Amino acid sequence: MNKEKILIVEDDEVTAMHLKMSLQKLGYEVLPIAENTMQARNKIKIYEPDAILLDISLQESTDGIDLAAHIRSKYAIPFIYLTSHAENEILDEAKVTEPYGYIVKPFDPKSLHPTIQMALYKFKEERKLKEDIDALKVDKEHLEKLLYTKKVTDQPIVPFAHDYHLDISSCETFYKNEKIKLTKKENAFIRLLVAQLGLVVSFSQAMEYVWENEGATENSVRTLVWRLRSKLPTDIIKNASGMGYYLEE
Repeated sequence: MNKEKILIVEDDEVTAMHLKMSLQKLGYEVLPIAENTMQARNKIKIYEPDAILLDISLQESTDGIDLAAHIRSKYAIPFIYLTSHAENEILDEAKVTEPYGYIVKPFDPKSLHPTIQMALYKFKEERKLKEDIDALKVDKEHLEKLLYTKKVTDQPIVPFAHDYHLDISSCETFYKNEKIKLTKKENAFIRLLVAQLGLVVSFSQAMEYVWENEGATENSVRTLVWRLRSKLPTDIIKNASGMGYYLEE
């Protein structure tokens, strides 16, 4: 049975060596350690790791978060942040990259194996589900029919979440009957979520419907959702990590 390959991205030599020895004792193959983002990008290409342990604050900056966003956009590899209690102020920024877990420094060697195995299992299951979801292409005519079946009156209004509604004739979003100022793409994404209320809208479905496959990436979708969440009065858009987003019924 092949050992799972782990890449450590950590600029503190003591922490990196401690991690390496602990992982080797647990039976993992530890790849050459990367101390910065440039080394990490090169090693990911060369070694194709099964998982990455990534310091959230490389070189006392948010380089770890930037690297995580790069990994998300370019590779199908789960990553786990290495963080400390002092870094709570940047955790909100880190959440946008949707990591597969966190390991708090100084770490307990006993926590490494279950954290990594859970990340690998979650990643594997997500990939299976994502393949199934991606196979369902967005049929715009069917989507419009779904929206019309969700009307509760003769008006072109579809309620969703709590105190929200979508005007499907103008593709505008309202909260407590007050229009929320959104971009065309943001309103289109809401329309897609409402049409598939309770179901996951995958990244590929969003790219196909909102951008019509014109140069968008998964990061384009994540950025759109990040901006959209900042404009919505309540937190109604839920993550399906690694797959997409959904609105609860």
